[in-house]
Amino acid sequence: MVRSLSLPEFATSLTVGVFVVLAACPVASGEADEKRSYDVVLHGGRVIDPETGLDGVRDVGVASGRIAAISERPLLGEAEIDATSLVVAPGFIDLHSHSPTPLGQFYQVMDGVTTALELEAGAFPVAEFGRLLRERALINYGASAGYGSIRLEVKLGIRQPHLLTDPPNPIGLRGYWTALRSLFTTPTEVTEEIATADERGRLRAKLEEGLDQGGIGIGLPLDYMSEGVDGEEAHMVFEVAGGRQVPLFIHLRRGVNGDPSGLREALSLARETRAPLHVCHIQHNAMRNTGLFLEEIAEAQAEGFDVTTELLPYNAGSALISSAVFGRDWRTVFDIDYEDVEWAATGERFDEAKWNEYREKHPEGQVIHHYVDEAWTRRALVEPGVIVVSDLLPMIDEDSKVAPHNGAFAKVLGRYVREEQLIDLEAAIARMTLLPARRLERAAPVFRRKGRLQVGADADITVFDPATVSDRATYADPYQPSAGIVHVIVNGVLVVRDGALLPGVHPGRALFGRKGAP
Repeated sequence: MVRSLSLPEFATSLTVGVFVVLAACPVASGEADEKRSYDVVLHGGRVIDPETGLDGVRDVGVASGRIAAISERPLLGEAEIDATSLVVAPGFIDLHSHSPTPLGQFYQVMDGVTTALELEAGAFPVAEFGRLLRERALINYGASAGYGSIRLEVKLGIRQPHLLTDPPNPIGLRGYWTALRSLFTTPTEVTEEIATADERGRLRAKLEEGLDQGGIGIGLPLDYMSEGVDGEEAHMVFEVAGGRQVPLFIHLRRGVNGDPSGLREALSLARETRAPLHVCHIQHNAMRNTGLFLEEIAEAQAEGFDVTTELLPYNAGSALISSAVFGRDWRTVFDIDYEDVEWAATGERFDEAKWNEYREKHPEGQVIHHYVDEAWTRRALVEPGVIVVSDLLPMIDEDSKVAPHNGAFAKVLGRYVREEQLIDLEAAIARMTLLPARRLERAAPVFRRKGRLQVGADADITVFDPATVSDRATYADPYQPSAGIVHVIVNGVLVVRDGALLPGVHPGRALFGRKGAP
């Protein structure tokens, strides 16, 4: 699956609110503060808060799940951690993750992620999303109302399982993968068949239902349903997003490498319906025209439209060999050939004969297709306002190979900040924390307390070593946690300490949009 874009006006004007006042007057100056004991204290780290511009050595006190003090003077705590020479940042928020599994959450928290969301594909029913994680979640999780799942139910009467079965039954562990597989391969009724007027009415009703259940916006993987979703149906989806004023997370219809028609369709619908729009993995959609796509998004922002985008810092895609994207002239679309695609399980490259054989005999096999130029990724990363995501594929067990997106955040901090100095540290942290929180907070007010390191904010905190942070996962060996993520706090609870996962702690929570929360 899978500028200079000026920071959108809407983003800069959104809720700084009470956090700015509180952070400007940290609880730190009096003798009473020094005597108070907090649940957790981080001592002497370089505290960075992108919203207020704070960048200085501070103690941070955590109490009752919130940040309770940010002080230039020492604080006392039940658990005290020396953060000297480390960066103390808001917990990273991943808008684009497909792995609400125990294994996926492990690799994400080891990459500094404190909230991982399934917003591109989404889920339906939303209320059942992530059931496998209930009372076992290391980090926060949530989903959009998934239009692919809704279309599957309306067209074929199949309701996505979304991990409805609890362990130790292995069907539960594989349920989410099964759900995604059914979305991104044929049946043709879902991906290629135009909806009737009656079906459009039912699709709309279920979309509204998904938002009422707490869907954080709408997930529209349109590229996987390009033949089936016509202009009238697409307009209906945008109309719902505009009417509810919730973001629509879209995987654009993708034409031949660099074709802007998919972006222009989405921007036109957003202008017409006033739907908030978020374009997924920009360089993987735009390819050689990444600069043009960013410019056109910036133009829409300058006109006052609510449009944002994201990038993942890896230059390949990963999908089932039977995916609908490979059912068309994919070599022209991606401007690659068989030898640019590898069989994930072994790393072997394809020729035409092997491709045809594997596509027929091994439809559930994963391939990695290398089609993104590094220059396109770098172009997107330096654009102000572009959000960093992982696009983490489903991680069920460590037997299958997947693309190494489980180090996305550490890779940006290690390679692009420290080694190449492509962007500065505060800008990188903002792309991982404040910007995604602002993207979501109107649709899901809980995010007004996330993505910030301020008194009163939720105590989701990532502490990393700027000298060693880096990704270690590779395509050949993807199951490696990131390096340099030293401590992680989720909802006020230490989950990672001294680079190791603490046993028996599961503070993660399900997060919902403003209409929901069962």
